[in-house]
Parts: sequence; C-alpha cells; structure tokens
Amino acid sequence: MKRGVILMDATNFGLGCMGMQLKDKTENIAVIDTALDNGVTFLNTGDFYSSGESEMVLGEALKGKNRASYTLSVKFGGLMKPQGGMYGLDVHPDHIKNYLTHSLKRLQLDYIDLYQPCRIDGAIPIEETIGAISDLVKEGYVRNIGISEVDAETLRRANSVHPIEYVEMDYSLFNRSIEQELLPTAHELGIKVVAFGLLAHGLLKDSWTRERVSQMTQTDFAPTGIFEKQNLRRNIELIEDLRIIAQEKNVSIPQLAFAWAETKNPAMLSLIGASRRTSFEDSFKARNLMLTDTDINRIEAAVPADKIAGNSMRNIKFLNGKMILK
Repeated sequence: MKRGVILMDATNFGLGCMGMQLKDKTENIAVIDTALDNGVTFLNTGDFYSSGESEMVLGEALKGKNRASYTLSVKFGGLMKPQGGMYGLDVHPDHIKNYLTHSLKRLQLDYIDLYQPCRIDGAIPIEETIGAISDLVKEGYVRNIGISEVDAETLRRANSVHPIEYVEMDYSLFNRSIEQELLPTAHELGIKVVAFGLLAHGLLKDSWTRERVSQMTQTDFAPTGIFEKQNLRRNIELIEDLRIIAQEKNVSIPQLAFAWAETKNPAMLSLIGASRRTSFEDSFKARNLMLTDTDINRIEAAVPADKIAGNSMRNIKFLNGKMILK
C-alpha cells in the first residue's frame, strides 16, 4: 500500500505528563495549554509521576476548562521511594478504589476518562484487577479502562472481563516488538493503541552524537540497555545514519521518529512526553511531515532491528508486588 499521509490531525497525538512537577508548574501548565490550543486532547499521567505532583499540576491546568474538551488517562500501581524511583507494584483489587480517590482529589475532578494499571502483577490474575476497575465504571468514577505493557494473551483476557479502550505500549524505532503480536491482536479486538517512548527514552533526541558519546566517562553510561557503554557506541552509529535522512528532509530526529510511527500506524495515538513548550512544539511538527513507503523503508534500514544493541526498556516483571529484573 502506498503511503503519503500528511499528519495534520492533532488527535493522533497525546501529551505525556510524566516529567511535570510543582517546581516547574508555570512552564508545565503552559505546555498543557499549548497542547490543548493545538487540538491535542489526550493527556496521559500516573498517580506516581513525580509522586503525585504531575496530577496536581494537571489539576491546576484543567481548572475551569470544559470537561468534555479533553480525555485524561491515569495509571496507578507504581510504588515510589522517597528519593525517587519505583521499587514495587500494587494492583491489588482491594486497593484500587483508594488510589482512584486520591487521584480525583489531586486532579480536582469527579471522574477519570481512562484508568489503568501501569503494569501487571504475575501473582494477581488480570481478571481480578480489571474486574475491580469495572466496578468503578459502574459507579461513574471511571469512564473507560486501559491497560499497559502487556502481551497479546493478557490483553485478550483483560478484554474478556470488560472492554479495553486503550492499550499503552513502549514503541519506537529501537523497540518494534509490538508489531509481531500485540498490534494485530489489538486491531482484531478493536482496542486503540497508545505508544510511549517513541524517542527510545531519549536516544532519538538530536543531542545524541558521536562526539557526545566519545566525551562520556564510565559513570555516564547506564549499566544495561541501549545506553550501556558498548551498546550506546553501536547505537549511535545507527542514529547518525538516521540523522542523514532527517537532514535531507530538514527536520529534527524526533520529528522523523514521530512521523515514522504515525505514517506506519495511522490509527495509533503517539504520546509526546514534554514538560517544556520547546520540546512539545518540536515533536508536534511531525504532523506536517509526509513520508512515503520508500521513506519508511529507508528509516528502518538505517535502524535495522538486528543491529540494535540492548533493550530500550529494562525487562521488568512484578510478582507479589516485588520488582524482578530479567
């Protein structure tokens, strides 16, 4: 099928609010206003983002706005350390109403449009977690149910309990694994897909260059994943090949990455994670970039799946609330 779609529809994009916090609330609120003013109506947060501060910023930003003019997605379940960082997961059915109550207070809202566990716990059947959220749908506190970071089988099981509106997954040029089973299953079930991590968690920013990597010290590298020392040195060569294509089209690498995802998956909702207007505005320009089949093939040839070094996300699982790295 020949592609050549100009991404003018702002509803293809959502705003990821993970980095928003009270000390930057003036700029954060300006980002939210900019997104809404440009037709981006899907706002994505989590009750554990900045330990609740993201929700508090959103609560201020949305005060007085038409409640029907935006869709608010909230994840729950992440257990946070005082110094930052996630140490565990709580998606126990008996605790979900408590998390929702605190989210509604911080957001200053009466209901949440899309509510979802941020991960699943291998010791808790997904049917029980979704069943508890469905009770909140009946009570009117939640409009729709979502789910995040699951496999195709789990998605089917969740959907059998209550219709799943969205499945939120990590997706980028450096992680195309959902194309194999998850995307076809979601399409079959009529479930919409929200993609996060489209910039490979920062690797697909223009600031990553050979020169930058060459100047890094041992402590600057991550212990594992795509930012591990040897992996990053290999991956930066792929980025440089991608940069050539971006320069030819006079766009940034983030714009090219978002346009690739949306051209290839026009029904997908792509999250722009931004806490600064400049970051949001740069990625949002991808809606004007037209890509053809030849462009898609060139982009994927620049970052071939078998040449990617390391995983874009740590392979984290949860069992009985505890984090297990695999």
